[in-house]
Parts: sequence; C-alpha cells; structure tokens
Amino acid sequence: MRSEVTGLRKTPLNDAVRRLGARLVDFAGWEMPVQFQSVIEEHQAVRTRAGLFDVSHMGEIDVAGGDALALLQHLTPNDVGSLAIGQAQYSALLTPNATFVDDVLIYRLGPERFLLCVNSSNTAKDFSYLRASAAGLRADVEDVSDSYAQLALQGPRAGAILARVTGADVGAIRSYHFVEAEVAGARSILSRTGYTGEDGFEIYLPPGSAESVWDAVLEAGKADGVVPCGLGARDTLRLEARLPLYGNDIDETVTPLEAGLGFIVKLEKGEFLGSAILHDQKEHGVPRRLIGFEMTGRGIARHGYPLRVEGREAGTVTSGSYAPFLKKNIGLGYAPAGSDRIGQRIEVVIRDAAVPGIIVKTPFYKRRA
Repeated sequence: MRSEVTGLRKTPLNDAVRRLGARLVDFAGWEMPVQFQSVIEEHQAVRTRAGLFDVSHMGEIDVAGGDALALLQHLTPNDVGSLAIGQAQYSALLTPNATFVDDVLIYRLGPERFLLCVNSSNTAKDFSYLRASAAGLRADVEDVSDSYAQLALQGPRAGAILARVTGADVGAIRSYHFVEAEVAGARSILSRTGYTGEDGFEIYLPPGSAESVWDAVLEAGKADGVVPCGLGARDTLRLEARLPLYGNDIDETVTPLEAGLGFIVKLEKGEFLGSAILHDQKEHGVPRRLIGFEMTGRGIARHGYPLRVEGREAGTVTSGSYAPFLKKNIGLGYAPAGSDRIGQRIEVVIRDAAVPGIIVKTPFYKRRA
C-alpha cells in the first residue's frame, strides 16, 4: 500500500501511528515513524520499561525444499544446520568476496523450511540473490513480505506485558528461539529477538491483525509504562549495544571478521561462499576493524564525518550519536589493524575542527542478565 500524497509505501500500522502523533519520514521508500515523543524519552523507556516499535517495513523471504538447508549453508557463514525447529540465528548473506550482501535473521520453521528476516532496503536484492543461487536446486524461494506485519516489543518489562495478550509461556521462550502462538487473537510467530540490546520480542503476524494487536499491547502495558517508539530511538538503542546497521557499518566492502562479528563465522562447518577468504583473515588478521569510540572533546560524531587514527585519515564515522542512556557521545568506524587497540586516541573532524576521542571496549551498553 502506498501513500497517495507521498508515493511512499505504508505499513499496516500507518493509520495507528498517525493517530498517536508520530512524526513520519521517508525510510528506504517507506513512510515510517521516526518518533512519537522525543527520541531520548523513547530510548529511556526501552532501557527502563518497554517500548513498542512498528518494524513492518522489514522483509521476509521463505526458503523451502529438500535443498533449502544446503543453499543457506552455502550462502551464509553461520551454521544453519545447527538450528533446531523453533530456533533462530543471526547471520549474513555473503558475496564470493566474503562481504555482506545483507545481515539477516534465519528462523527454522521446519525440517526443510526457513524464514529469513532481511533489511527493508535489501529485500528485492536479497530475494534475487537467493533465487539465482537456488537455480538447479530443490529449493523454492519466495518473497513473503506482504504476508507479514512485524512489531517489536523491547525492554525489561516486555515479557510481563506480552504475557497478558498471549497464551504462550513467554518465560519459557529462550533467546533466539520462537513459538507459533496467538497474540491478542492473531496467529503469530513470537520470537525472543530484537535490535535494541534489551530483552524483548519480535512478533510476525498477518497485516490485517496488526492494528488490533498494536492497540492490545499498548493497552496491556499501560501500567508498566510502555510507549510507542520510532526509528530514531531504535537507532540510538542499537548503537549503544553496538549492533551494526547495513549501509553504515557493514556493506559489500566489509567482511564479518572486519566488522567484529566473528561469532557468526563457523569455519568448522565446511566450505561456504567466501570461506577461503575468511580462513585467511582469521589466520593472518584483518586489514581493518570496526572500532567503538567515545568523544572526549565537545561534539557529536555523525555518519560520514572524517575519522583520524594516529594523525592519519582512517576513513569516516560509520555510525555516531549522543547515547541517551550512557549520556555520552559515541560512534563506530574502521581503524587500520594495529591502530584499533582500546585506549587509542582518535580524532573526528567536525565542521573543520579535529575533535578528540578514544577507542573503548564495546558494546558500549550491555544489559544486566
């Protein structure tokens, strides 16, 4: 569905978020809420209580058939074969150069059926890539994005709120696991995953049920202080947790090892696309690495600002913002190997002035277990 005024695609929750006063922006061709109150208020709500996000712009691709597992094992560095039915994993679609086509979540729905959640801006690209790679295999690849709306309920009170609108045993769902259950009367995939660094859940459900479930969750969470949240808070939350953003921190020039995502690289599973390059990088080291830094001088590092390490140009800031919960100015960027140590001084060029910072351990924020 597209807006007659803007020509942008609309999620099934467009009317609902408008009624709540959302400020809407163009995000990858979608008319999406960037904020309802302020980004800082929404960010703090997720860290201390709960926030509800409309993330229906995300893409979903179904991969099924006798060769579905073999296809995904070939295209991704993580071990899809280790997934039990009802389990999910974070991974990547790789190019032959071991760089990112996209970063993805893979859900195992059955012995020979998988659901991939992909970035909205990459849905068409990912679908074409998967379909071309499946040529000659017993694997059916289908873009099922229009069959799903998606909500993300995130924060320390998310589980308690969700338990009020579903008969599923929410507490029994482990991290990166999911169940199929009714949520406020809608048959859904209920996944203990998220993109905020907090405990939380992502709910995949029929588009026609999205508004009623959205309203039900907000009503159920009133006493817990749940608030609707936009993409602005989602971005600052994921940055505090050092969760990479495709197009900023990772893309088709970056390998998982350079991005500090070695935990998704399972070289022991056998050969896969780009595995020889990753073997070499693991043995001999990477030429650069994604680092996190705090600003020690006054100024906010923004995406695209020049980054200097040891006085030399090292590229640009890939992500940067004020961190509302930490009350610091933080950022990510790539530093050459050998210049990426904790405590290393760096500079960010802000309006022609070199503002000092320091490389720090990441994630910047980690929730208490």
